[in-house]
Amino acid sequence: MSSLQETLFESLSAENLKDSDWLELIQRLLDYGVLCRDESRVEADLYDRFVRIESLVDDYLSLMGVRLHHDARFQYVRLIPPGARVPGVDDETDTPFNGGLRSRLNQHEVAVILTLRTEYDKSLREGKVDETGCVNLSVEALALSLKNLLARSLPDNQIERRQLFKRLRQLRVIRFGAEADLLSGDSWIKIRPMVVNLVSNDLIDQLLDASDMVEHSLSDMANEPEADAEPEGVDKETKTALAHVGGSSLFSSDVDDLEDSDEDA
Repeated sequence: MSSLQETLFESLSAENLKDSDWLELIQRLLDYGVLCRDESRVEADLYDRFVRIESLVDDYLSLMGVRLHHDARFQYVRLIPPGARVPGVDDETDTPFNGGLRSRLNQHEVAVILTLRTEYDKSLREGKVDETGCVNLSVEALALSLKNLLARSLPDNQIERRQLFKRLRQLRVIRFGAEADLLSGDSWIKIRPMVVNLVSNDLIDQLLDASDMVEHSLSDMANEPEADAEPEGVDKETKTALAHVGGSSLFSSDVDDLEDSDEDA
């Protein structure tokens, strides 16, 4: 047994933990990339275990260049892959990395996460955040905001829409009940505070500015019936920013993936 293993097992023993407890925690973190205490009983147990040995986990992951972002207030922890730039977290390295911790998202997922962030900020300013830092939002309000901000629509197909929301729940961006009818505008979801660490403030400002430009263009067209030019929507510069979403490793979509098709309009 190496000295590193001996030190690890001694530290675990001091916390009355076994090596199997350690493996379960590390494997879960590397597999999911995030732990939220309020997600389930399993994640609550794993999160509480993490808190007991946070420094040990941090030292272990740092050997691979992986950092931790732990929010004790809202009781969640997220892994930050090497080279990733996360809003609100200081960069420690610019080392490039293209490993398995980076999850490639499709255009619908990126667009919805951007919209969720803007809605979270809006509710935060209005004081509509619960004690866990979550924001309630109806599916109807999300669809309307998505249309206004990015001229996009939620998938109409039930399977595609559930897959989209399931993916966002896996990222711990939202919560919704198993019985929720996601095709119904009356259904509600919860936006988690983790969305703040996925999208930068600068990007949201760009998005809102672009949305205002579209709104003004539509207003001008209404006053000039003979004008036949259509607003272009989100400009190329903003689309480029969207493609990298604050430089976060979670978003590596190409700019072309975010080009609106006629079907999305």
